[in-house]
Amino acid sequence: MGSNPSNAGGFFSVVEREFICNPEVSIRDGWESINMDPISQGALGAIAAATLSKPVRYRWAVAVGWLGGMLADADIFIRSESDPLLNIEYHRHFSHSLVFIPLGGLICAGLLWIFLRRLIGFSELLLYATAGYTTAGLLDACTSYGTQLLWPFSDLRIAWSVISIVDPVFTVTTLGLIAIGWIRSCRKWAWMGGTFVLVYLSIGALQNHRATSALVELARNRGEERASRFTVKPSIGNLLVWRGIYEIEGDLQVDAIRVSLLSGKIIVYEGERIRGVDLERLKGGLPESSVLRQDLERFNHFSAGYLGWHPDRPHVISDARYAMLPQSAIPLWGIEFDPDQPHLHAPFLNFRDASPEVLKKLWGQIKGEQ
Repeated sequence: MGSNPSNAGGFFSVVEREFICNPEVSIRDGWESINMDPISQGALGAIAAATLSKPVRYRWAVAVGWLGGMLADADIFIRSESDPLLNIEYHRHFSHSLVFIPLGGLICAGLLWIFLRRLIGFSELLLYATAGYTTAGLLDACTSYGTQLLWPFSDLRIAWSVISIVDPVFTVTTLGLIAIGWIRSCRKWAWMGGTFVLVYLSIGALQNHRATSALVELARNRGEERASRFTVKPSIGNLLVWRGIYEIEGDLQVDAIRVSLLSGKIIVYEGERIRGVDLERLKGGLPESSVLRQDLERFNHFSAGYLGWHPDRPHVISDARYAMLPQSAIPLWGIEFDPDQPHLHAPFLNFRDASPEVLKKLWGQIKGEQ
């Protein structure tokens, strides 16, 4: 890979295309929705369906499973011109829950049955669609965004944080195995794809554990014995560099932690301290039933309590879990807090910086540059 900041390498060409131009990572009227990229969703759905198919039905299973794997993300169309938080609140909500899987599979099969009823039986169509749909919520829960798998019994946003929302290695490999299986109409390629997915996610879980241990040790070495809420999240496009966050005296410390896959060697890129948000104090200064007070509570739930003040914009409350550079205090998004207008919804703002300079720095961290 070259070091020219105008060309951070082929790897980031893929990342930029998927993360910036992908319609599933969209900015529309100030809203942003993030999914596991739709190619990965479709490919995993296809793998799940194909493992259940007969050789003569392999291609049908791949196609139907692909659509089933993507259907849950139709919730990105739940949005409101008057309520900027509605989209992030209902994305990865009921459509991604475990109890919704049978209905989601039925909806997918029903829609396809309109066009395919003379070509494939409904029971077979339902099997493949449901198999594909089953993977959607589970794969999204493997990322760090949060997925309501247990709705309606719990509104907990489950985030296992073992894979990035965009991971070219994961996507290209699963897509390649599905493509070979499609060409050869051979189910063993689907089984190989499923095995790869399990192994890759297991590696992500191991890397998460290593990064968490390193973060705890980092706080201890700093003498910050009161540190709590240790969390790590994979940075864009890889399983090597992790964003580490912990709370210390009401503030949030962020650092980048690189974990070698083979040796487990740790490199720390020291980050910044984010001033924490005293949510109860802010809410206390607003009318009990005000729209802004409710928005604060909604954004806090969405952000899993990781609220910080934007370092450059004093009236913006950020979701400190995410940044383009894993050690940066500049968030991907936040809401604007205006206590003088408690009757208005808080605007949802985006601060994503995917400039060549930022991508070059991240690539340097992935390579392990000191």
